[in-house]
Amino acid sequence: MADEALTEDTQEKISQIQLDALVKLHKRFLDGRIGGRRAILKSIDMSGLSLVGEDLRQSDFTGCNMTNMNLSNVNLQEACLYAVDLSKSNLNDAIFIRADLRGAKIESADLQGADLEKADLRMGGLSNYGDYTPPSSVNFRGADLSGAKLSGSMASKADFGDAKMNNVNLANADLRGAELSGADLSGSDMKNVQMHGASLSDTILIGVNVDDLAVSGADVSEAVTDNNIGQSIGSLETPLPKQVELHQKWISSGGAEGTRLDLSGFDLRELKSLKQMKLTALKAENAKFIDMNLYKIELQSSVLNKSDFRNCDMEGADIRGASMVGANLCHVNLKTADCSSLMFGVSGGNKRFAPCVFDEATMRYADLRNANLKNASFKNADLSYADVQGADLSGADLSGAIIKNLNIEEAITEGAILPETSNKKAFSLDAIKNED
Repeated sequence: MADEALTEDTQEKISQIQLDALVKLHKRFLDGRIGGRRAILKSIDMSGLSLVGEDLRQSDFTGCNMTNMNLSNVNLQEACLYAVDLSKSNLNDAIFIRADLRGAKIESADLQGADLEKADLRMGGLSNYGDYTPPSSVNFRGADLSGAKLSGSMASKADFGDAKMNNVNLANADLRGAELSGADLSGSDMKNVQMHGASLSDTILIGVNVDDLAVSGADVSEAVTDNNIGQSIGSLETPLPKQVELHQKWISSGGAEGTRLDLSGFDLRELKSLKQMKLTALKAENAKFIDMNLYKIELQSSVLNKSDFRNCDMEGADIRGASMVGANLCHVNLKTADCSSLMFGVSGGNKRFAPCVFDEATMRYADLRNANLKNASFKNADLSYADVQGADLSGADLSGAIIKNLNIEEAITEGAILPETSNKKAFSLDAIKNED
């Protein structure tokens, strides 16, 4: 088998035509045909290109920029992907069995159904002309790993913060010292996993045997488990439909009849959907809405402080004047939602506006594209990696908010207030990009 390499050592950009030619030579290499050459690209910019369904076993892409690529169904078994950047790439059903992914950055990538069995996900760094980059952890922060296979993988100190990891096979994996804060591991297989020193703050472990994790040395005291998820909605003395009926009567009568619906502390997940429900002025503090369908729900003037809306579909929701102080809205879909102020009174001195309040809320990776956020309050909220493209943020208050990598392209920002660190009264894309 020919073993001559196609090697690049510069940061030049490769074209799709050049990449396709390299793939053809690699196929000949795998088949043991004359003229075949192993695909080796080092520190090359491959961003935005496609390798859909290609067989690249044993290839070497050390240090390459592979962001925003389409790598669905690609076979990278036993490939060297040391310190590559795969952020925001499509890695659906990709094969990384026994691949070397040490030091890789795979942030916000889509890895649904990917196979990372026995992959090496430990720390790694590159040496470039005598300059050595300190080893960094593999970064899966915010990535979608739903249904992926990581059994037997070596992922000590890897960063899975806020990642979607439901129904992942992690059996026999090494996750010692890993960062799993905010990750959704519901329904995952975690038999014989090593987790000593792993961070599990606010990690969703519903449907996971936490007794097995305790044996592995994991501290689940701050995680969301079946034991602390909240009171079942089925335990209500009065059936929920009847309570909703009384609540709507309470709204229509201005409080003279019926009773206000209070679902504070309840686990609402078994309902699965409250799509297009009219629940104006609902009180549901510290409630769990995780993964629910809340499409076009009406929650005007509701009190939803510290509730968990992670991964919920709230597209087109009406939450004008609602209070969501300290709520968890990671990965929530709020596209086209109305989060503006709610007017009370008719005219004159009786007229007042109640803004939508997201103060101290966790909104990392939230999708707020084209939402109405006019005059909303985001004081001290975490909007890292959120997307407000095309949204109306005029008059919004982000004092003290974390806005790392916030996407504000085409947003209306007149009169919006950024955190004090930016020294800006209105949004500036350059200011946010340089925020770090």
